[in-house]
Amino acid sequence: MESNNGEDYTQNLLLAQTHVWNQIFSFMNSMSLKCAIELNIIDVVHNYGQPMPLSELIASLPIHPSKATFVRRLMRILTLSGIFSQQNDDELPEEERYVLTNASRILLKDHPFCMTPFFHVILDPKLLKPWYQLSNWFKKCDNNISPFETEHGMPFWEFITIHDPKIGNGFQDAMTSDSGVVSSVVVEKFKGVFEGVESLVDVGGGNGTMAKAIAKSFPHVECIVFDLPHVVAGLEGSSENMKYVGGNMFEAIPSSDAVLLKCILHNWNDEECVKLLKKCKEAIITKKGKIGKVIIIDMVVGNDNGDKGSLETQIFYDMAMMIFVNGKERNEKEWANLFLSSGFNNYKIIPIMMSSRSLIEVYP
Repeated sequence: MESNNGEDYTQNLLLAQTHVWNQIFSFMNSMSLKCAIELNIIDVVHNYGQPMPLSELIASLPIHPSKATFVRRLMRILTLSGIFSQQNDDELPEEERYVLTNASRILLKDHPFCMTPFFHVILDPKLLKPWYQLSNWFKKCDNNISPFETEHGMPFWEFITIHDPKIGNGFQDAMTSDSGVVSSVVVEKFKGVFEGVESLVDVGGGNGTMAKAIAKSFPHVECIVFDLPHVVAGLEGSSENMKYVGGNMFEAIPSSDAVLLKCILHNWNDEECVKLLKKCKEAIITKKGKIGKVIIIDMVVGNDNGDKGSLETQIFYDMAMMIFVNGKERNEKEWANLFLSSGFNNYKIIPIMMSSRSLIEVYP
């Protein structure tokens, strides 16, 4: 037995303390970045056009003069977390100079896939409060009520649609940004998925970002964006091979060769997913007897896609699904059980390299 007085014990104790401290304080990374976004620091550094000295940065920010000395401390944590990189000038070695990294570039306001809407939504105080309910939620028997509903008294979807449409609009902006990233990858790297597909329904497709990219890249595919009537009301297709249809995916889905479910199934529990997948199966078996497929873009937890950070992202997302909507991220075995329970016989998982998600083709 290891002695509590030994040198190894002391070292392990100090390492453990450091690890716990870092867990406690890890929220500071996201809150510091949120501050940087709100102060427009990322765009200010970008617009400077070269490594930006700290003094120039301070002079360019909308801050009170009494707070000038604190900017260096904010930039230090943002540099440590990889949002900025620091470069030194041989002529002025005493002054820090900052440049963007790949992570901060995707937060620029004019970036086509800008991720800042995620910050405004996920770090909104109203969406942070349900996390304080997590331990109380574990003690209760109400499995169908999420911590979000425990805190706010209504389901997440109702809350962002009726109670707080500002958060709802921010959520749609975040999903649009994400769909832009995913669609650019799918149409470039997964062209074979659309071979033989003449019609496709993008279920829960929102404003149609994903469908627009598919319709443009594959003109032979007739694309339908299918979402709740109030979501697609007034929207018009960007091309002749694209249109919007309102309806309830749990009731019926328009017939097509392929049904696309991008980040849909993780919002629902297993029973609801089986119900939805059965509707998808009905949609892809047309009156002519032609059998199509379901295309799922979602996370497969533990799927090896070459990025060490992907598993962490998957686990974070899984916790978010548990908190907000009683949904979940699934591993391959859990996906297979869903497909089998829904009457499907075969599936193929294709990892999206350097991403936390995969593309899954499911066949009857």
